[in-house]
Amino acid sequence: MNKTNSLLLAGVLSATLMASVNVRAEEAAAPAAAPASPHTFTANVGIFNDYLFRGVSYGKERGAIQGGIDYSHASGFYAGVWGSSIEKDSLAGNTTEIDLYGGYVYPINADLSLNVGFLQFYYPNHKTCQACSSQNTTELNAALTYKYFTLKHSYVVSDWFGLRGSDGSGYTEFNVAYPLPITQITGLNIAAHVGHQRVETWSAGDYTDYLIGVNKDFAIAGSTGYNVGVNYSYNDGDTSAYLPMADGYKQVGSHTMFYLKRTF
Repeated sequence: MNKTNSLLLAGVLSATLMASVNVRAEEAAAPAAAPASPHTFTANVGIFNDYLFRGVSYGKERGAIQGGIDYSHASGFYAGVWGSSIEKDSLAGNTTEIDLYGGYVYPINADLSLNVGFLQFYYPNHKTCQACSSQNTTELNAALTYKYFTLKHSYVVSDWFGLRGSDGSGYTEFNVAYPLPITQITGLNIAAHVGHQRVETWSAGDYTDYLIGVNKDFAIAGSTGYNVGVNYSYNDGDTSAYLPMADGYKQVGSHTMFYLKRTF
């Protein structure tokens, strides 16, 4: 190799080495990407023409405002608070319900998960019925979810909405939330539900309720998280147990609920 070729080779090697050093220096100087936070917060708010709780109307089809805040951790733990307005005299004169809840979700596999938790119903008006204690109620619950299907049981560890001696009451439900595969309409979902309420020491309060509904996710001006829907619900509760209101409105039986809500 002559001197000219040697100098040329040395120059190429030097340039290559300097380029490599510069790239590595830039990589070292660039800040590391921040790790994804294990904490997730969401909120929701909605307007409804009725508040249907397990097939029982608490809104008398006069409208309800509902909303909540949820927290979840990557480990599976979660907690939240949710509230709704209530039509006066539909629940012993209470006008507001606040729910506090929390629990843990354990993923068994990609499609199957187990959820255990608690739910505290709280009524800040502190109204009671003539023969009842506080309407505040505490439930423990467990659920199995497989893809679009959820089987859940809730067990009451306090008086059931003020009925003395009714601890041990339970509500078992099966829910379906299925996204319809219609390519022309994205975000269209169907909801179905059947549940059975058993009231300890008061069998007249037992009932089964059914629900079928459809809802659609959509965006407004590029802002996502909106959902609009309609549900039809039927409750076979004994009208002599769930008495009609003074104005003749029946809390059990057939009800249709329309709503618009947003999660963000």
